[in-house]
Amino acid sequence: MAVPRVLRHLDRTLVMGILNITPDSFSDGGRWVNTDTAIAHGHRLIEQGADIIDVGGESSRPGARPLTADEEWDRVGAVIKALAQTATPISVDTYHAETARRAVEAGAAIVNDVTGGAGDPAMFSTVSALGCPYILQHTRGTPSEMNSRARYANVSGEVSAELQESIDRAVTLGVARSNIIIDPGFGFAKNGEQNWDLAAHFEDIEALGMPILIGVSRKHFLAGMAPGPQPADRDDLTAAMTSYFALRGVWAVRVHEVAASHAAVLAAQHLRHAGMPTPSWVPEGGSK
Repeated sequence: MAVPRVLRHLDRTLVMGILNITPDSFSDGGRWVNTDTAIAHGHRLIEQGADIIDVGGESSRPGARPLTADEEWDRVGAVIKALAQTATPISVDTYHAETARRAVEAGAAIVNDVTGGAGDPAMFSTVSALGCPYILQHTRGTPSEMNSRARYANVSGEVSAELQESIDRAVTLGVARSNIIIDPGFGFAKNGEQNWDLAAHFEDIEALGMPILIGVSRKHFLAGMAPGPQPADRDDLTAAMTSYFALRGVWAVRVHEVAASHAAVLAAQHLRHAGMPTPSWVPEGGSK
């Protein structure tokens, strides 16, 4: 599997730190809306071990207000420009093609699109022209309606098939297949049990043969086992899921709290170095 140069790593899952510059994100809305505070938090995530910083200006939680590309850029532009001066690759979390273009021109290395190209008809052609890595996520519908579309007979098989359709569409419109990373979209158009089902039967996603990003951090399906009611109370569970997916060999995990997930991927790396047999459910070479 050819992985773009900026995304290659020696032999472990990467940790993508989340930087939400939003007033209304489900987990940390409002904490980093000030530009200087956001930049400082980005540096803090890097110090904690983040391999990539994912900068987003629009919440994707159900009921969140959609932004125009200009509104979104007003939130994220200065932060991306500042953090792009570090040695850590920056990802822009956007479905707006114009924001993607401006971010990459400002120094971002990756475009992370939670709509898988459905949010803006110009996204695939823009990413093709930019020649940058592109994270293509699975979802159904918009944030306001996605929960009503969480109907599956076989969640892992259907998500895999729908991701393949999106990959084919992207490639047809000029996106290099070697630049595509897939994200099965935990929490997007999937209810609690469906998320667990998808994680437990992940081989259908792995069978697509693409680098995989996992985003389960602080999501609601973890809440039933959390020690408290706040999203941050799910950080230990997030790190446990990181261990699971790191042992499966996914390309990266996207998390709010970096330190614990960084430790988890290092533990998985050391188990492999110590000769841990590859589990039967891991494809040869992992998901990278």
